[in-house]
This record gives sequence, C-alpha cells and structure tokens, in this order.
Amino acid sequence: MAVDETAPAENTIMTITGKSKRFSWFIKYWDLYLIMVPGILYFLIYKYLPMAGIVIAFQDYGVFSGIRGSEWVGLSHFKAMFTDSEFYEIFRNTLVISLYKLIWGFPGPIILAIMLNEIKNVFFKRSVQTLIYLPHFLSWVIIGGVLINLLSPATGIVNEVLQWLGFKPVFFLADPDWFRSILVVSDLWKEVGWGAIVYLAAIAGIDPQLYEAAIMDGAGKWKQITHITFPSLLSTIVIMLLLRLGSILDVGFEQIFVLYSPLVYDVADVIQTYVYRMGITQAEFSFTTAVGLFESVIGLVLVISANKAVKKIGQEGIW
Repeated sequence: MAVDETAPAENTIMTITGKSKRFSWFIKYWDLYLIMVPGILYFLIYKYLPMAGIVIAFQDYGVFSGIRGSEWVGLSHFKAMFTDSEFYEIFRNTLVISLYKLIWGFPGPIILAIMLNEIKNVFFKRSVQTLIYLPHFLSWVIIGGVLINLLSPATGIVNEVLQWLGFKPVFFLADPDWFRSILVVSDLWKEVGWGAIVYLAAIAGIDPQLYEAAIMDGAGKWKQITHITFPSLLSTIVIMLLLRLGSILDVGFEQIFVLYSPLVYDVADVIQTYVYRMGITQAEFSFTTAVGLFESVIGLVLVISANKAVKKIGQEGIW
C-alpha cells in the first residue's frame, strides 16, 4: 500500500497560509481591533477578574484571614439563605418590582420610537428626542431629590394640588401602596427616551420602498405600523428582551436606595439593598456573596432558556 508522503507537507503549507491570512487580516483592520481594547479591558477587569471572589460564598470569610485563610463551609450559606424567611420576602419584592418594570418599561421605548418615527416635522422631532434623552443623564440622587420635594406631604406641589381638590395629603414615599408605582413611573420617565434609540436605529434601517408599496396598496398608518414597522423590529425586540431577562433581578439599587426608608421595607427591600445592608453594614460577606451568586445563576438560567425558546419559534437568539 503506497503512502502519500506529500500530505503532511500540504497540511503544513495550509496551516502557514491560514496563519498568514489571519495576520494580514489583523494588519488590515488594526484600528478596529484597537477600538475593541478598552471594551475588552473593561470586561476583564470589572467583570471576569472579580469572579474569583465567588469562592467567598463557600467560606466563612474573615477580612483578616483572607480567602486562603478562611474556613471552608461548603453550602452552609446557601442553606441559611433558603431557610431565612426574610430572604423569601426580599426575593418576592425583587420579582414583583422587576416584573412591573418589565411590563411597563419594556414596551415603552418601542411605542415611543414608533411614535417619533411618524413625526414629519424634523425640528419638532429633534427637540422632543433631546428632551426625552436628558433624564437618562441625571443621577438617581438628583432625581430622588426632585421626587422627594415634589411628593412631600407638607410642601410638595402634588399634595398641594390634592388639598386644593379637597383630598388629604399623602406621604407617597412612605406609603407601601404607592411606593412601587413611584419606582416604576420614575424609572420609565428616566429611561424610556434612551431605550428608544435602539429601536429608532432599527426603524431607520427599514427599506422605504416597503412603505411606498403599502401606500400604493392603500394601507393607512396603522396597517403600515402593524405590517411593516413592527415585524421589522421583531428581531431587535427579541434581542433586547433576552438581554433584559439576564438582569431581571437587577431592579436598580441606586433608585431604591435613594427613595426607600424602613417604613416601606416590606415592599421595597430587594436583593441589592439586602446585600448592601447585610454585607456592608453587618459584614456578612460570605452570606451576601451567596445571595449575589444565586441572583446571577437565576439570570443565566433565564437567558439560556429564553434564547432556546425564541430559536424554536424561528427567531434569532443571542448566540
């Protein structure tokens, strides 16, 4: 049986050729790779390197002992977490507030983008866009101060209007029946304009000939939106929904921390604020690390499950 002695040489040549092509590709687009460096460094330094601290969740961590000197306790902190009645209340608050924000906050940017797209006056459209983008750049400390002044039971303009109408003043930020609604509305006001940018960009990529053909067929604005705009946005909506599900338990620490008080802990205390109170003020580092790890695992499971689900219905997922 004859042996092909040229095969190894051919494989070597192909390997060298492939490497040279990749190197030439890198040289050709070196500026694009250079732009990627800050983003890669950000994720490495602030996302991946801190993951080494996950081991604290399985230890009885002490500040002076360090990770190497702390006693290994296995799943003890997870058992304590799941047997703590307070944790279930906090987990329920996190889910409820997150679902409220998802139900009201996710469709908001889509609707706003479609409405802005229908505005024909360019000056008015740009002015509205600028005004609705501005709240995103304000910190929750500033917005919290504004809300506290507006909703104050003594001097707030909202309560002054209520009293003028004959109603009693309401301490909105200390009332459990109102607090979650204030969280959702203020978050929607702050982020809806910024969230619409992605959908406006997607709408700008729709072929204008589709609208021209629809007009020729006698389709009105509503039919153009339901048969052209919305279907063209569907893939973008799916991607944004998957990304949102990954952080569904992240309900906004800064917002709640600025606005809440012990009077509304029953409805406002969430995982992030609980981790802060237990981890920072009471030095329960291992326990709160276990709680944070649990939150991350839930987000990962939701993203993977949702990604598989959208692929089964024919949509493109994240991967």
